[in-house]
Amino acid sequence: MISANSSRTLTTAPEKFRRAALGKEAAILTDIYQEETNIAVWQRELSTTLQIAVNNFLVSHPTFQMAMTVSPQSALASISESFDTAGQSELSENIAELVDMFCCLFELKRAGLRLTALDCAMCPRFHVDKVPCRLVTTYQGIATEWLPHQLVDRAKLGSGSNGQSDDKSGLFQDPQDIQQLGSGDVALLKGELWEENENAGLVHRSPALPADKNRLLLTLDFSS
Repeated sequence: MISANSSRTLTTAPEKFRRAALGKEAAILTDIYQEETNIAVWQRELSTTLQIAVNNFLVSHPTFQMAMTVSPQSALASISESFDTAGQSELSENIAELVDMFCCLFELKRAGLRLTALDCAMCPRFHVDKVPCRLVTTYQGIATEWLPHQLVDRAKLGSGSNGQSDDKSGLFQDPQDIQQLGSGDVALLKGELWEENENAGLVHRSPALPADKNRLLLTLDFSS
């Protein structure tokens, strides 16, 4: 469940206010430029044919990993070439469309692309990214978990946890504080390197996956 706002805050609340921007249309992603927004989520519904294609792809490629730098002009051909089986045109086109949107939104010539099939949590601890902004979307499986900024004790991140798990370190007070993207959602996660966003990057983690369940995760990053 995703809640854009919460009436409860930590006793030692951060000075910077941050919120989530949520919407059913792709235009919501432009809200990432608002200073108080540290996550913008396009609550996207995948077509049935795309869901079937993704499932078939994961069945035949359970350990697939792809990393490349692409431009909006080269993305479709590069992605299509990386798939060694036919029938993935809809997935290739969908990813290429996101590359185009991402580069257009941030006026980038290129983006760093990663497409990864996962059977375990890639980053199981809550953390922040040392990037300006990252696009994430889960094509199949359980999606990214995140914490509202006002409900995080950032002193408990990383070594501040003193070796304790996230649920015992005091990083957050209630398991219900944990928000989660839906499969298909496209999210922009504002990181620590966004201008004037130090100590306000979105705190998030990879979800734990049930046994015998896979996840197909796409991320896009700024590339020089």
